[in-house]
Amino acid sequence: MPAVLTTTRSRAPLGRLLRSEVRFMLRRPRTLVALGLLALVPVIAGVSISVAAGMPDQGAGPGGSAVEGIAALLEGNGLILPVFVLLLTLAMLLPLVGAMWAADAIAGEAATGGLRNLMLAPVSRARLLAVKAFGVATLCLLAVVVISVSAVLCGLVLLGGDGMLTMSGTTLPFWPSLGRVALLALLVTVQVWAVAAVALAISTWTDHPLVVLAAATGGIITFTVLNALESLSWLHPVLINASWESLGDIIRDPMPTDGLTEGLLRALCYILIGYSLALARMVSRDG
Repeated sequence: MPAVLTTTRSRAPLGRLLRSEVRFMLRRPRTLVALGLLALVPVIAGVSISVAAGMPDQGAGPGGSAVEGIAALLEGNGLILPVFVLLLTLAMLLPLVGAMWAADAIAGEAATGGLRNLMLAPVSRARLLAVKAFGVATLCLLAVVVISVSAVLCGLVLLGGDGMLTMSGTTLPFWPSLGRVALLALLVTVQVWAVAAVALAISTWTDHPLVVLAAATGGIITFTVLNALESLSWLHPVLINASWESLGDIIRDPMPTDGLTEGLLRALCYILIGYSLALARMVSRDG
C-alpha cells in the first residue's frame, strides 16, 4: 500500500507579515512622493513666516495687519510652528493622504488583481485585514512624525527660540514644549487613523481607489460645512472633525483637556466603526 504523504501548512509569523506589508507600501513611488511633500510643508511655512517677519511695515492695510499679527505670534517662537503646521494639514492634507493609503490597501489591490490572490491564500480574512490596517496606520503615523520633525527643525532654525510662548501668555521651557508637540502629534495621528478607518471600510466595497478618495474628500468637506452651521449644532457631536479645532488647546497653559478627550473618544469610535464595517465586508466578499 503506497505511503500517503501529508504536509503541514504553517502560517507565516504575524511580525513578518506586518513588516512585509509596511515595506511593500513604502516602496510605492506615490508613498515616497507624499512623504516628501509632507516634509516640505513645514519648510514652506517656516520660510514664508520668516520672510514675512522681516518685511518692513507696509502700513495699516488689512494685509499688513495680518502679517504683523503672524509675526508677533511666531517670531522667536519656533516651537509653535509644528503646532501651526499640524493643525493646518489636519484640515485636509493629512486625511487625504490617509485615505489614499487606505484606498491602495484594499481597492488598489482589487484593481490590480492582487486582492483575489490574497483572499484565496490560506489566511483568514480578519488576519488579512489586520495586516492591511496596520500598514495604513503605520504610514499615517510616519506622515505625522515627518511633519512634526521637519516643523521642529525649521521652527528652531528659521524662527529661533528655546521654548514655546503659549496662547495664555506663559512660556514653556524647551522639553515641556517638545512634550506638547509630541502629544499633539499623537492626537493628530489618532484623528487621521479615524479618517483612514472610514476610508478602509469604503475601500472594501469598491475596486476603484479614486472612488475612495472622492468619498473621503467629499465627506471631509461636507462635515466641515455642517460643523460651521450653528443651526445644526445638534448634529455636531457625531461629526468626525467636530473637535479638530479644540486641538489648539495644546498650547494653552494650563491645558484644558475636555475638548481633547472628547475628540479622542470620538476618533476611537470612528476607528471601531470603520474597521468593523471593513471586516464585515471582507468576510462576506467573494473576490
